[in-house]
Amino acid sequence: MKKYFRAVAKFGARAVAAGQQRAVWFGELWRRSLQVRVVVSTLALSSAVVFVLGMVLQNQITDRLLETKEEAAIAATRDAVQVAQRELQGVNTEVDAVRNRLTLALTQLASSTPNTDTVSSAAGAFEPVLASDSPALAESDEQISVGPYGDVPENLRHFVQTRQLAVQIHTVDRADSGRTTFLIVGAPFGTVQRPMQLYMLYPLSAEQSTIGVVQSTLIVGGLVLLLLLAGIANLVTRQVVRPVRSAAQAAERFAGGELDERMIVAGEDDVARLAQSYNEMAESIERQIRQLEEFGTLQRRFTSDVSHELRTPLTTVRMAADVLHASREQFPPGLARSTELLVDELDRFETLLADLLEISRLDAGVEELVAEYVDVRPIAVRAARAVATIARNAGTDIVLELPEDEAGAEVDARRIERVLRNLLANAVDHSDGRPVRLRMAVDEHALAVTVRDFGVGLRTGEADLVFNRFWRADPSRNRHTGGTGLGLAISLEDARLHGGGLDAWGERGKGACFRLTLPREQGVAYHDNPLALPPADADVPPEVAADVEPPGESEAMRVTVAGPPDAVDADGAELEPPTPVWEEAR
Repeated sequence: MKKYFRAVAKFGARAVAAGQQRAVWFGELWRRSLQVRVVVSTLALSSAVVFVLGMVLQNQITDRLLETKEEAAIAATRDAVQVAQRELQGVNTEVDAVRNRLTLALTQLASSTPNTDTVSSAAGAFEPVLASDSPALAESDEQISVGPYGDVPENLRHFVQTRQLAVQIHTVDRADSGRTTFLIVGAPFGTVQRPMQLYMLYPLSAEQSTIGVVQSTLIVGGLVLLLLLAGIANLVTRQVVRPVRSAAQAAERFAGGELDERMIVAGEDDVARLAQSYNEMAESIERQIRQLEEFGTLQRRFTSDVSHELRTPLTTVRMAADVLHASREQFPPGLARSTELLVDELDRFETLLADLLEISRLDAGVEELVAEYVDVRPIAVRAARAVATIARNAGTDIVLELPEDEAGAEVDARRIERVLRNLLANAVDHSDGRPVRLRMAVDEHALAVTVRDFGVGLRTGEADLVFNRFWRADPSRNRHTGGTGLGLAISLEDARLHGGGLDAWGERGKGACFRLTLPREQGVAYHDNPLALPPADADVPPEVAADVEPPGESEAMRVTVAGPPDAVDADGAELEPPTPVWEEAR
């Protein structure tokens, strides 16, 4: 028994699962197919109309059949009453005599034919019943009747006994013929001293058969009509949907880069005008794209040519500036300071030229990725060391939270170090002296690095703008790094070159966080990210988050900057900023 119940439960679970799958499939089809929605909607509305129309027709036909049957039955009953009155004239009051005369009259009624000149001929077959409840028979307390008097319902007898003509539809269960429905007409006749009743039982089998045929015809006709309507709706919708689908496919191919894709214009109807308008739009877009491509090519060539042309005079100026800078101690203080500023600006100019050349190569698509499987943790350490002096001057600690185990991935070490260096320098610029945290994590398919600062943060919508070239959140803000405005744009292109991504998050007063995500193996896509964005400490106040202790000895590496940037010796002379202290806490 238990096996049977388990089998039933398993079958029910499978049926439910199959039903859910079908429901999901139909839901997808309903959302994606205009043709299915139109056909199903048409079919549903047509079903409602056909159902209502079928019910109205069936009721009308049924009522008309019963009305005709009732009129014919009443007319036939009145004719039968005349026959019964003739047969029962002068009946004796003795019981046996009354019963015999009723039997003879019943026989005469059963053998008589309806009057063919009246509507009574449409009444059909009948079963007569004669009954007498004469007061002369009251002492014997006996009801005299012949025929199936028991099939006559009590309420109908009551009406007829009060000298009223009554009609009722009544269903009778008989042992020989089963369940039969009759239209029973009861009519009184005789005198007050000798009242008698005639009941005519007209079977409704023929009418029921007719109604059944009508119902079957209506059902079959309705189904056929629904199928025809569904087919017509499908054909009409298909004529409308097919050009729309063709336009969608042409638009998809056009968006995929096939700029010469066009629609076929056939006829002069609305669909043809749609195709013509689409073709005109495609031609206009193609022309503008070609112009933009030519303009972009010229722009990249101009940037590259100008950058190369500037290198020769820049080299000459650099050599002269280095000579002046080496001899600055012999110059007056003002001239010596100008020499130092000249060298600083030349450094920034060289960096700007290098970034311009790099981004022009990225735009031209000529950069190649030289990837090899390496441990990314040392790359993060080198990037932090590169910005350590800037961080020390800004009074900012850089904390690296690196995995204990190897964090290997197929990357171009030079490019990833540049990305992390740009992110750390940008975080130091906006940290307002608070610590900058670099966190690294890996999973099976991806490696992620986040750089978190607790400075001014970003306004709403600025997270999508930070990677634009030369964009600054606050142009009046002083830079510590002397950046060119191209660092984040180049970092984004480097991340995309690896098949990864670079995302940004920030809120005003809560700081900002940049996340670099890279596939651990080139050509293998990743779906999940080891580090969340926004970060876990997004809602922690900057003052509290900046005071969080670095991870323990078994988890991370910490970078500290020792000593304030404005330290002086005993004689009051300014000291050079001390070298950062790198401690590996393991």
